[in-house]
Amino acid sequence: MPENKKPLKKLIPSSKKRAQKGPNQRLRQRAAVLIIMILVIGFGAALTRLSLLTLVQGRELQERAVEQQLADVTLTAKRGTIFDANGNVLAESASVWQVVMAPVNFKTDEQRQAAARGLSDILQLDYENVLEKTKTKSFYSVVKRKIEVAERDKVIELTQRLSDEYDCNGVISLLDDYKRYYPQNDLASSVIGFAGADEQGLEGVEFQYDSYLSGTPGRIVTAQNARGTNMPFSYEQNIDSKDGNNIYLTIDQKIQEICEKYMAQGVAENNVLNKGVCIAMDVNTGAVKAMVVSPGYNLNEPYKLPEDKQAEIDALPEKEQAKAEGEALSAMWRNKAVADTYMPGSVFKMCTASMALEEGKVNDNSTFVCGGSIVVEDKEIHCHSLGGHGVQSFTEAICNSCNPAFIQIGQLVGLQKFRDYYKGFGFADKSGIDLPGESDDSFWEEGNMGTVDFAVASFGQNFGITPIQMITACSAVANGGYVLQPYVVSKITDANGNVVKSVEKKVKRQVVSQATSDKMCEILGYNTETSRSTAGYVAGYKVGAKTGTSEKIGVTKKQSVFEEDYIASICGFAPVDDPQIAMLVFFDTPSGEAYYGSQVASPVFTNIMTEVLPYLGVKTNYSEEDLQYLDASAGDYTGLSVDDATAKAKADGFTVSVKGEGSSVIFQLPAVSSTVSAGGNIVLYTDEASRADTVMVPKFVGYTAMEANNVASDFGLNISFKGAISSGTCTAQSVKEGDSVAPGTVITLTFSAASSEGFND
Repeated sequence: MPENKKPLKKLIPSSKKRAQKGPNQRLRQRAAVLIIMILVIGFGAALTRLSLLTLVQGRELQERAVEQQLADVTLTAKRGTIFDANGNVLAESASVWQVVMAPVNFKTDEQRQAAARGLSDILQLDYENVLEKTKTKSFYSVVKRKIEVAERDKVIELTQRLSDEYDCNGVISLLDDYKRYYPQNDLASSVIGFAGADEQGLEGVEFQYDSYLSGTPGRIVTAQNARGTNMPFSYEQNIDSKDGNNIYLTIDQKIQEICEKYMAQGVAENNVLNKGVCIAMDVNTGAVKAMVVSPGYNLNEPYKLPEDKQAEIDALPEKEQAKAEGEALSAMWRNKAVADTYMPGSVFKMCTASMALEEGKVNDNSTFVCGGSIVVEDKEIHCHSLGGHGVQSFTEAICNSCNPAFIQIGQLVGLQKFRDYYKGFGFADKSGIDLPGESDDSFWEEGNMGTVDFAVASFGQNFGITPIQMITACSAVANGGYVLQPYVVSKITDANGNVVKSVEKKVKRQVVSQATSDKMCEILGYNTETSRSTAGYVAGYKVGAKTGTSEKIGVTKKQSVFEEDYIASICGFAPVDDPQIAMLVFFDTPSGEAYYGSQVASPVFTNIMTEVLPYLGVKTNYSEEDLQYLDASAGDYTGLSVDDATAKAKADGFTVSVKGEGSSVIFQLPAVSSTVSAGGNIVLYTDEASRADTVMVPKFVGYTAMEANNVASDFGLNISFKGAISSGTCTAQSVKEGDSVAPGTVITLTFSAASSEGFND
């Protein structure tokens, strides 16, 4: 081989070269792809998570972050005041205080123990629980809410002692709080209701208008550090609470007091087992002037049952007590005037009579025959007068409260028209009163009312309505036929007195004409005038009313001496020539000696109206018979000579007795302004020795008014009349027989109808 030629390199095919580079290249490519995938997935997941956190959960996370950084404490708003129609306070929230601690400011266990010991003693709290609160790392911890002035003063003394003895400052604070009070205790309890410990309305107006009364709570917002400990007070922000609105009721405290006084008396005297109800309504507006469920309950102690009821529950097995107590409380709070139905009985006859008049089915010449009973299909339905009323006019049928006659009147109206008027008077719908828990009526469904059902319904039996529905219908009978929506709140104002809401009368419909209304007023006024004490007669006033005694069919009798349960009621209005006020009184299950509405409800109605009508300024118009028993007011005869005092007392219409040997009057009975029957005896005392004289009180019970007057005169005593004076007998005397009293003492006598004979229930 020539020297100048180099050896040729061994040629390697290109394909073989590519084969040698391929694996490394693919590995690098795969690695790159893998890295890219990891980056894409990783960033994608991060981006997805970020999007979820920011777009989807952003608001929630922000709120959670704020919650971690801020502590939010609610400040109670002052609940609005409830007034009666005249501005008298019925419910108000008074200032109390809540005790709070800043436990983070404690420096030693000795300080913690001293504070816990002092607070537990003052506030009647468990020492160990308070001590645990002192160990938390917080600038705000509530120890107790709603403490009174006495406790507040002791807490202030404690903070000073902790500062002086333990060098412990800024640990205990007092914040404003509020507590609900009811100045009149149990007055109008069924209407007002009550608020709970958290100032939330639980019953009555307090519940119905809670959103207006409650106001807007304030807040204390405090910053927290990373450890969750509140920052110092320099980092806190206060947002003031806004006081609740004030509510003015249509309830008149004076009328409510009168109604409650006589209802309580009626419940006690007639041993009423299932409470009594009284509603007084302005017939021209639907405003409720008084609503009584008797007995009521103390609004300041709403969870305290009557002693006899509590004793009954305590006697039960322990496992049954909680349930029994809950049921008893619910029954005590229940507003029977709107939440319960009852069979109206004969008071409903004013509605049936109005239907017949409006439809032109009856007039002054219409007559109805009563033989003591009437047969409807195969049922014999009796009249309260077993001997029958014979032939009677339309007016006489109402005054006699004759069931057979009203069955005939109902038949004249017709079943379908009867149902139409039933709806028209408002019985088929809730009244719409602004109180919670109103019940529906209980009546036959369309097509299910049989002939016998219709017969008994015509005189108010075998169906159920609420008391508020009945008084609303009675007002319609009296006011020209206008069915009004009843209401108990007249206006709502803010804390500055600006009117937030004003309630005016609402007319739903006119169910009967003015002419029908006028005629019914005339007839019901005649009924009361002729029936006198058994139909709500009030001396000096023209009253129209109808009594009723309805059986509680299907109710099991408990503790009653009668074979059946009854509801004794009366519903009426005054004055008949210009109706102003309507009133319903009923007693559920009277178990005393009487159970007729004429005997039980009418005297209470009379007593209430006797005081309410003068209060409303209704003018009097006394008959000669009324004047015999009219109470007069004793003048002031003290300080005068015997002759001058005698002359003045006689000029005032009294007889005079002089006691003692003095020349001038030093004392008198009855006292100045005392009410005493007209022509009563004024006893003038002229020396101290004569004041020692006494007389023994005689028996008045069982006497008529005239007989009682004669007895009182014989004993030198005075009497004041209440109840069914003209046709009843005395059933109660304010001073018992045999007691010794000074001559001239006034004894109040209550008169009631003596028997069921002639009662038109």
